[in-house]
Amino acid sequence: MTKSSKVDLVGVGLNATDTVIPLARFPSRGSKVEFGASSVLPGGQTASTVVACQQWGLSTRYVGKIGDDAAADLHRNEFLRLGVEAHLLSVPSCHSQQSFILVDSEGERTVLHRHDDALALYAHELDREWIINARALHVDGWDTAAATQAASWAREAGIPVIADLDELYPGVEQLLQNIDYVIVSRDFPTRLTGEADLETALRVMQTRYGSTLTAATLGHDGVLAWDGKRFHHAAAYRVPVADTTGAGDIFHAGFIYGLLQEWPLERQLDFACAAAALNCTAVGARGGINTVENIEKLVKTASRYPAELYVPAPVSITR
Repeated sequence: MTKSSKVDLVGVGLNATDTVIPLARFPSRGSKVEFGASSVLPGGQTASTVVACQQWGLSTRYVGKIGDDAAADLHRNEFLRLGVEAHLLSVPSCHSQQSFILVDSEGERTVLHRHDDALALYAHELDREWIINARALHVDGWDTAAATQAASWAREAGIPVIADLDELYPGVEQLLQNIDYVIVSRDFPTRLTGEADLETALRVMQTRYGSTLTAATLGHDGVLAWDGKRFHHAAAYRVPVADTTGAGDIFHAGFIYGLLQEWPLERQLDFACAAAALNCTAVGARGGINTVENIEKLVKTASRYPAELYVPAPVSITR
């Protein structure tokens, strides 16, 4: 075990190599559809969040698994180019995670992905020093046991933990017990809790797991967050959409950036919504990562989708 330097953010989780294919129309079953171009780009939930924070001036560390193919070289070179401290655990005779992303004329993406079982990241492969020498930890839930170990170490060290979850992975409830800021996809809270109402599900999650914040990203409806006392809703920004790939990853990056600046929650959510929106204006999971200045400008000047699309009902809290 070697002493690691202190960084602002450490991310433990997925990377992926995305083949992005824009389509004039989405194919129907049994059809043939011509496409004009495709792009092979680095992506992945946690890796993209870390990269965005690095580009905004935070110091970062990434921990994840790769194969021994050309895609692995793509990730190594990109992390090196951007200055991310990358701990890439390589698996011989294995393909790195790959995604084929079909993007329709409105920018909505459909993802086909392949993940070799040999790419599983195990708890015993983590170095505690990688985790505790950071101001914040970000995880996804794919390799749940490894994420839980990292989150447990961070919690013991007083380091806030942020999670990006979209599936009910085996062991996810144990992971949630170690997460401070749970920011998930739209339907995750209701599937997890069995509550049909999103607001109720977010409240149940926060109480059950002792989280500081539970939140769900809602696409054009923005984000809804529960802090244990009241709901916070931030509306999404209107932008010309080229590709929604990576919007959630960059939202998490924006939230983390604001958290480490010690901004009020409302400002964190607005900044995260704006960062995610701008990322949708270009192709790829990281194609539209903008400068902090451009994101702040969008917050101040851009129109937003109507707030009444999702207005939380008043909540009465009894103690």
